[in-house]
Amino acid sequence: RLRFLQFISYFCRATSSSRLSMLKSFSVTNFKCFKDKIAFDLGAANGYTFNSDAVYDGIIKAAIVYGHNASGKSNLALAMFDIAGHLTDNPNPASRYYPYLNADSEDPVARFEYVFVFENTEVIYQYAKTDQTSLVEERLVIDGETVIHSDRTAADKEFLCVLPGTENLKKNVTQPSLSVIKYIRNNSELPDTPTTRAFARLFDFVERMLFFKSLDERIYVGKQPAERDLMDTIISKGLVEDYENFLNEAGIICHLTVIQHGDRKTLARVFDTGKVVDISDIWSTGTSNLTLFYCWYQQVLAGKVSLLFIDEFDAFYHHELSRAIINRLKSSPVQFILTTHNTANMTNSLLRPDCYFLIWPHRIDSLSHLTEKELREAHNIEKMYKAGAFG
Repeated sequence: RLRFLQFISYFCRATSSSRLSMLKSFSVTNFKCFKDKIAFDLGAANGYTFNSDAVYDGIIKAAIVYGHNASGKSNLALAMFDIAGHLTDNPNPASRYYPYLNADSEDPVARFEYVFVFENTEVIYQYAKTDQTSLVEERLVIDGETVIHSDRTAADKEFLCVLPGTENLKKNVTQPSLSVIKYIRNNSELPDTPTTRAFARLFDFVERMLFFKSLDERIYVGKQPAERDLMDTIISKGLVEDYENFLNEAGIICHLTVIQHGDRKTLARVFDTGKVVDISDIWSTGTSNLTLFYCWYQQVLAGKVSLLFIDEFDAFYHHELSRAIINRLKSSPVQFILTTHNTANMTNSLLRPDCYFLIWPHRIDSLSHLTEKELREAHNIEKMYKAGAFG
């Protein structure tokens, strides 16, 4: 119990940030298992007075998604991070996006809509694709005004752009893999106005989005990792002692040292007998996944992640460790979405009913919108969920 409290203390070291940029809502149609439109509304906070740090300016900052197998949890992540494939040069593995369109639909395109809030400015980005790389239409709306619109199916191939500074820009992009708004960003000198600042913040936000999972294999979409190897990351950044404390406070008692392994340095565990063993040869699946989280979390602490999505984030964790990670993320300067099957985390002592979402291939909604019952802090929402109170 003492070590668990120390671990909580480790995770609750204060971080500061400027005003957050947030994803307010997301919807997708005709993508993978989502034949019909599915809307993920993070702007539908319910006004609960407890766990207010899970919400920022009326937008859900901490969301946990539950669903049966094949309900669409992983596909939701891929859909949300599809934007990184054409607005950034960050990794976006093509194999994960095939097949792209829903097989039961005759619609030739998938449609996406993102609503962001950057300070007090609302930015809506809509687009349609025939596959992961081929854009058919794009529309960017800033504070209610359409500033960019491109429809490659129209007779007139020129796109609309009313951003200041683009008056002399050639307005004809024929390559389906080239985003019009990325083309505008790379080929224009935009003056500093509220509209152009919001335009720039869109790219900054998307470039810092991060999705990762570690079940059958480690994959990530979005941000580039600083190093390819976890041990390289920890050693090169001078985090060996901090990482050792992190593991010890999580209940994984060990003493670590740096050793030379072939042509590279790595970490090893020093045993009481004096024996030294490469940590990667003896760590458990849970420790391996915790280390992956630790390395990415350093970027969260540094303010380098705008939106964090971890699929099956606690598949190998003890439930107390799972809660500790949620608590730390909740106090960090990042909006995050986690998927899990662990209903022990479904409690008002941790988050609140508008932060827990259930997903099906046709719908995703929070617990607070899936019942007519007024949910209060004292309610055991896990018990209600298991009893079928939320459909």
